[in-house]
Amino acid sequence: MDTSQLAEKLVLWIRDKVLSAGCKGVVLGMSGGVDSSVVAVLCIRAFPSNTLGLILPCYSIPEDMEHAQMVADKFSIPTKTIVLDPIFDALLKILPVERAKGMAEANIKPRLRMLTLYSFTNQLKYVVVSSSNRCELAVGYFTKYGDGGVDIMPIGNLVKKEVRELAKFLGVPQPIIDKPPSAGLWQGQTDEGDLGFTYEELDRYLLTGKATKELKAKIEAMAAASEHKRQLPPVATFG
Repeated sequence: MDTSQLAEKLVLWIRDKVLSAGCKGVVLGMSGGVDSSVVAVLCIRAFPSNTLGLILPCYSIPEDMEHAQMVADKFSIPTKTIVLDPIFDALLKILPVERAKGMAEANIKPRLRMLTLYSFTNQLKYVVVSSSNRCELAVGYFTKYGDGGVDIMPIGNLVKKEVRELAKFLGVPQPIIDKPPSAGLWQGQTDEGDLGFTYEELDRYLLTGKATKELKAKIEAMAAASEHKRQLPPVATFG
């Protein structure tokens, strides 16, 4: 399947899933990264009059917000910007989480974004669209009930290379395609730095099964440890 066919199939898939759910449009977080930019363009193609992009900075890097707005402007995507800094600060004051304590603190940010996205979907009768790709899902590189708390995942079967190819076809600005992938959780944070391997290596493993013995073991361990993120919570049975 060529890239143009893939784009059209994804647009139709988004439209079908939303309408089948009895909803009338989509809302998504626009982070300024290549994944959310691709999803935003697919969404505006699927629902030209019923797409809302939310820009949700939470002590975010200014460049990311600029890139999100760049995509919104280029493709005429309606947006709302909601600054989550004060809510984040308020939570840290009452929760037993100290600043600079790693993921316990950082995971609050995507969960605040999830809460905000759903507040809009409930009012508009829209669905929340994910920007997670196959690589992130495979190794659990997402926050449970944060960026993993969504309704549909259009690019969940695409590895990073495929997302970048789709981005080029759709006309996503080149600086967004070229910049190092980051969840924007703190200054200087990058996906590949967190993972300990490159997306190129992970793409190759997912598509072909090829990797060094050490890398294969690491990827499989991450997949096993994060299996709970990809499943519904277990329900006790009796009898």
